[in-house]
Amino acid sequence: MTEIPDRFEPPERFLMGPGPSAVNPRVLRAMAAPVIGHLDPATFDMMNELQDMLRQIFRTSNDLTYPVSGTGTAGMETALANVLEPGDVAIALVSGMFAERMREIASRYGADVVTVGGEWGVPVDPRDVAAALDQHPNAKAVCAVHTETSTGLRQPLQEIGRICADRGALFLVDAVASLGGMEVDTDGWGIDVCYSGSQKCLSAPPGLAPITFSDRAFAAMEARKKPPSTFYLDAMLIRRYVGTERLYHHTAPVSMLYALHEALRLVLEEGLEARWRRHEEIGGELLAMLEERGFRPVPPEGYRAPQLACVWLPEGFEDRPNRTRLLQEFGIEVAGGLGQFAGKVWRVGVMGESCNRDYVKALAEGLDQLLAG
Repeated sequence: MTEIPDRFEPPERFLMGPGPSAVNPRVLRAMAAPVIGHLDPATFDMMNELQDMLRQIFRTSNDLTYPVSGTGTAGMETALANVLEPGDVAIALVSGMFAERMREIASRYGADVVTVGGEWGVPVDPRDVAAALDQHPNAKAVCAVHTETSTGLRQPLQEIGRICADRGALFLVDAVASLGGMEVDTDGWGIDVCYSGSQKCLSAPPGLAPITFSDRAFAAMEARKKPPSTFYLDAMLIRRYVGTERLYHHTAPVSMLYALHEALRLVLEEGLEARWRRHEEIGGELLAMLEERGFRPVPPEGYRAPQLACVWLPEGFEDRPNRTRLLQEFGIEVAGGLGQFAGKVWRVGVMGESCNRDYVKALAEGLDQLLAG
């Protein structure tokens, strides 16, 4: 007879990596509500409210705004698969791993991808974007990551949005790590497709990817020669579920929708500008604390995301052994480097519910013990 394991009890953690962030008890209680059908009228009422809150947080009036049933990478794939067709030219602004992932997915859908930038942790100059569009006047889309969690870089978007609009290219933006933690102005910055993730500054559990499509992006999707090769992420089909027709497409994860609904209520109760200030202030305190202990920021000044510090390790300070001790002895999770930064940097997040001074204080105390040997 097979032995049944004990019920899993997750340990208590200070979540201070690049995601997921801590989850408010109100959001956890929302997830525990009774499950109802994804075609239930009450579910559609909730979805209407959820979409309206997303529009406020994305700062957009876009009709096609909804949560993708999947993580942030599903949001990325939804954006690229629906806009790009084989043979389209796409320009990828690369400053880290997740822009490289955008480039890879675009290539898999048959796009001819042109790379601008390429050096991790270094912002892309808008003049280089303009030059690339001049060289490729038929480019359909420019793809950028707002907050690159592999490097802690904040890429300014407003000027790039103007350049794209002037040249008729769609502007696709990854706001997975920025939405709800720093200013994102979809309409004001000329963003045509913007997607995020539920588990970072929005502080819901992982599993949903809010996304919004402009009228220009919608027109491009309507003008496709053939539907995208993905059925599950086909936004034109999902529109018939999240819009007024209410036609079945797939079984929506209703308990996750409950969680996101409550998480968005918390964002709006705090107020967007107040929430951005909180991340700016506590993120600044986090970085100052790390610098006092010998860590050095990777991105140049003026291009650092407040909610995620990516820092070079002090000389002689070992990556994995110290992260292991921090987790096991102090219950604090931070992340190491990815790709070419592996073993060289730590990525320390103060996102959403994790953006509070108690977390920064706990990390400071833990680091002091680690550095003391």
